[in-house]
Amino acid sequence: VQLQASGGGLVQSGGSLRLSCAASGRTFSRYALGWFRQAPGKEREFVAAISTFGGTTHYSDSVKGRFTISRDNAKNTVDLQMNSLKPEDTAVYYCAADDTFAVLVSGGTLLAIDYWGQGTLVTVSS
Repeated sequence: VQLQASGGGLVQSGGSLRLSCAASGRTFSRYALGWFRQAPGKEREFVAAISTFGGTTHYSDSVKGRFTISRDNAKNTVDLQMNSLKPEDTAVYYCAADDTFAVLVSGGTLLAIDYWGQGTLVTVSS
């Protein structure tokens, strides 16, 4: 699976952005999908994940209630709608895929995750 993220940009505090990640491969629906982010000088951290057919989602406490993850298996895409953005949301955002939902949300080693896309930069100005 190859992942291509897009949609990053500069937005004011309180604004919204929608990130999208397009995947190649006919087995897209087999994979749980997630978004992670890495701020300057910090480790990459979990943001949100969605199960194979979208029935289960999980969010980090820092984005719960503001971000929404969704997927379209017909279009091979996973989106992250980000509302009420804060300066502390500034980071490079990465999409990821794994055949096990628990691997994405476990907080364990990121090396265990099967596939990563390239990042897209989100900058939130105060």
